[in-house]
Amino acid sequence: FLGFGVIDPWQGKVALEEIKRIKDLGLHGIGELNPARQHFFPNDTRFYPLWEEVQKQSLPILFHSGMAAAGAGTPGGMGTKLKYTQPIHLDDVAADFPELKIISAHSSWPWGSESLAIARHKSNFYIDLSGWAPKYFSPELVQYVSTIIQDKAMFGSDWPSMGVERWLEEFAQINIKPEVRQKIMLDNAKKFFGLKF
Repeated sequence: FLGFGVIDPWQGKVALEEIKRIKDLGLHGIGELNPARQHFFPNDTRFYPLWEEVQKQSLPILFHSGMAAAGAGTPGGMGTKLKYTQPIHLDDVAADFPELKIISAHSSWPWGSESLAIARHKSNFYIDLSGWAPKYFSPELVQYVSTIIQDKAMFGSDWPSMGVERWLEEFAQINIKPEVRQKIMLDNAKKFFGLKF
């Protein structure tokens, strides 16, 4: 297991110091930041000093993207606003911080095409496939992770929201070549984190 630390971007200097502390603790990244719950646009330049520090500390950062489970099916979604989780806001961050390794968590539904385009366009932008049952993966997502972004997609469980066993069982039913499946399940993460085993 590789531990990540979490920050609240609205805490400004406190969050900035927490990023340094996360690095000092030997943790391996920042996240999951949830713009829908935390009510912020990642490309709001008020938060750029944070992303600059994360980049300086050589830590990857994980952002929730797409539909939020929090508040789903309730009146007003309990105030959760999906506009914050549209992946296109991460495109600015990836462009403005080219050494910052960004993971866009989940399949980014209903904006999956945006996330796939950013992963194709920006070498520092990756996706994980957690939080969404593989049986609901779009044909476009399966096509892209099977081919042109096969080195940019990683397994993620999003446990306990979805059991790992269920995710693996459904993922096994998707038409993906064994060598690509190996990349998604292990090899891409090893390369991303610089693991040698």
